[in-house]
Formats: sequence, structure tokens, C-alpha cells
Amino acid sequence: MTVVVGHDGSDSGDDAAVLGARLARATGARLLVVTVYPEENPIGVGRVDAEWVAAMRDDAREVSDAAKRSLGERGLEADHRVVGSGSAAHGLDDVAEAEQASMIVVGSQRHGARRRISPGSTGERLLHGAICPVAVAPRGFREREVDAPIQRIGVAFVDTPEGREAVTVAGELAGETGATLTLYTVVARRAEVLSPIIGLDAEEAFLATVREDVRDAMGRVRAAIPDGVTVHEELLEGDTVEALAALDEHEVDLLVCGSRGYGPVRRVLLGGVLRRLVRRAACPVVVVPRGAS
Repeated sequence: MTVVVGHDGSDSGDDAAVLGARLARATGARLLVVTVYPEENPIGVGRVDAEWVAAMRDDAREVSDAAKRSLGERGLEADHRVVGSGSAAHGLDDVAEAEQASMIVVGSQRHGARRRISPGSTGERLLHGAICPVAVAPRGFREREVDAPIQRIGVAFVDTPEGREAVTVAGELAGETGATLTLYTVVARRAEVLSPIIGLDAEEAFLATVREDVRDAMGRVRAAIPDGVTVHEELLEGDTVEALAALDEHEVDLLVCGSRGYGPVRRVLLGGVLRRLVRRAACPVVVVPRGAS
């Protein structure tokens, strides 16, 4: 089992490496830190291209060596690799497929808000087609302890095939790490159910039915969670993105989400809600590809 980390020599790469190290240590996986260089030059052909590619490769090796030294000073053990590809996302995905990786980890864009995730171009591309789950680390995650355990895993639960896949993957992670698992489902606030039209009593009855249906659905997916994992269920009220984005390190160490309900099987693909969430969440988010379980 391998956790692949994308590292470009920036602080965001260090953020990803710290999260990847936590995941690797908690699950017993190998940590592979990958630096990707562009292997194609659009300017011309022949010797100019060869020299340009060689220069890019040498730069990537320097970046990789510097990352190795920096991470080694923090006691972070990892294998390091430099690969050429048409894009960083393509290179990371190719490595993950060849290694049968359990996860790809990337950092947030450099100008995003601290302690929030906001994937850059590489993360965005991976979140629209990676072969395995993709984790995005918040900005500043490098400042946290590398050897801190993963103790609380949350999953954004909706009663769909993709939502159930997310529960399965989150349950497996909880079983491997010894973490507790919390299933979060968001329901509308009372004021959003058009009470002036249907009446307060009818609205309350409607919301009670919604909550009961959600609890029934949560109960059905418990069979996919390994024995021994402590499971909690929590209903949140309000806007789905706002409620889930408010979860921070005091509540969950990871938030696992499923891909949208159509697109290639075994590929990550974001829907509208998840696209907004991965630009605002306060904790690391793991997005599961369709058909992963």
C-alpha cells in the first residue's frame, strides 16, 4: 500500500507531505513523495527540446533533494521520485496507478486562506479524474505534528451509491487507523421549508420524517463498517457546504466525501456541492472515486 504525495518544493508541498506522512504512518503504508517536471517543450523540436527537458529534469531533482532534506529534518521518512509528464496531475495519477496507490495527497494553492483547503490547478485536475482517493491538505498543515495520530474521521453521508462508497472507504480507514467514525448528514433549517405555506405543524412533521429517513439510511450503511470501529451519527442543520466546511481539527482529522453520481467508474469527479466544499473546508478532505468500494 502506497500513499503518493505531490511536492513542488513549495510550502504547499510540505503541507501535503505532513498529511501524507500521517496517513502513511496510521495505515502502515509506504510514503512516496513525487516531483513532476514537464517533459514536453511547446517551442520546438530536436536539440532545443532535449536541452529544455534536461534542464527541467535537473530543476526537479534539485527540488526533490531539497524536499528530502527538509522532510528528513522533521523525521519524515519517505521514498522520493522525479518523473516527467505532460502535467503535474497526469504524472501523479500515472505514478498512483502504477503503484496501485491507496491515496494521492496534494496541498492547497499558495494564496488561499490559512487553515482552509483550496486546491490549485494540480489538485483541481486530480479532483476531476484521479484513479484513487485524493486528499487535499489545508494551508499551514506543515506546522502540525508529523506523528500525530488520526483519531477522528468524518464522512459526508448521503444515501446514494457514491455516498455509501464514501462510508465504506471511511470505515476501512477508521479500521486501519483505530479512529472513530462520524457520519454527518445535513438537513435544511426550519426556515427553509416554506413554513408560511405549509404551516408550522406540517413543517415540523416533514422535518421529523426527513430526520427519521436519514437515521434509517445511516443504520443501513453500518454493515459496511468494520467490526470494532466506534460509529457516531450527527445531523447538521443549514447549508450543506457551510455546515461541513465549519468542521475543523477539533472535530475531525479527515472528512471523506464521495464523487458525483455520474462519470467514469473508478475516477474522481466533483459535483457542484463538493466543488464548493473543497474550496472552503477547514480540515483535510478526501474525495473517493466512483466504484472505489
